Amino acid sequence: MVLIPTFFTTFATMQTENKKKITFIVNPISGTSSKKGFDAIVDKVMDSNLYSWRIVRTGYAGHAAEIAAASAEAGHDICVAVGGDGTVNEVARALVGTQTALGIVPCGSGNGLARHLCLPMSMKGALGIINKGQTDTFDYGIINGKPFFCTCGMGFDAHVSLLFSQKGKRGLATYAQTVLQEGLKYSGDTYDVELEEPDGKTLHQKAFLIACANAAQYGNNTYIAPGASMQDGMLEVVIVEDIKSTARTKLLMDLFTRTIRSNRHVKIYQARRLHVHREQEGAVHFDGDPTVMGTDIEIELVARGLKAIVNPAKTEDHAGPNRMMQALNKMTAGKQ
Repeated sequence: MVLIPTFFTTFATMQTENKKKITFIVNPISGTSSKKGFDAIVDKVMDSNLYSWRIVRTGYAGHAAEIAAASAEAGHDICVAVGGDGTVNEVARALVGTQTALGIVPCGSGNGLARHLCLPMSMKGALGIINKGQTDTFDYGIINGKPFFCTCGMGFDAHVSLLFSQKGKRGLATYAQTVLQEGLKYSGDTYDVELEEPDGKTLHQKAFLIACANAAQYGNNTYIAPGASMQDGMLEVVIVEDIKSTARTKLLMDLFTRTIRSNRHVKIYQARRLHVHREQEGAVHFDGDPTVMGTDIEIELVARGLKAIVNPAKTEDHAGPNRMMQALNKMTAGKQ
């Protein structure tokens, strides 16, 4: 009689041990989408026969990376970033070089990595992809020791990101307003760029911006490097010469329509590593997160260093028109 409950207890323990473990890391204050009801949606969508999970909410800057690192060390199979691009970057950088896969439930305005990986923009849809559990490995980049997964760069985009981070009022409208205001008066810097293989070149020029792209877009379907792949072992280095303000509107339109390669003011190179020297310290960004760095900047690619959940269907979900373009058009129309 004693053997029967012992058998069922042992069987239940084996079943639990065979399930894949997931940590959902929710940033309550990041991004633009509400996380209300997230726990209930997880319970509804995720297969409890295949997975066991916990949901942890962050409490301070850097907490997501700490949770992800501890989860990877504990051998959890998947860590899911539930938040904006900053949260995704935090979780992903803690998972590089581990066997724990990154999952994403996109809740931001940009959602660059999620869009590149063709993940649905809806909470339920993204969880459905995680439930399928298909993974692959991807490249990532490092700029002066800081990992990035979509893009990094310096010049106008970094300048705008830094100013935006200092604004009291956030949101897409504020960002679009900053782009318009700064786009009229921004003056480019002079850079020395040394590209290593395969396009080994040394360049000296004044540039509006320099972007290093591991993925195709900044986010929000704004394509800085439409041909970029996260699995080719290369960075696409996009250099935009210091164009006049009249040419900057055309550049913006090319970003929205994926036609930047045809812009005569743009040169695109490939490199596994590059060194950039500029005349003075200033803003840089990595996945849109701004900081200030010195005059010498090292950027390199790490091949296949991140494991992530992928969409088996690989069908892009753009979630409607480009919201950044809509915001800019609305502001421009208001000034006419």
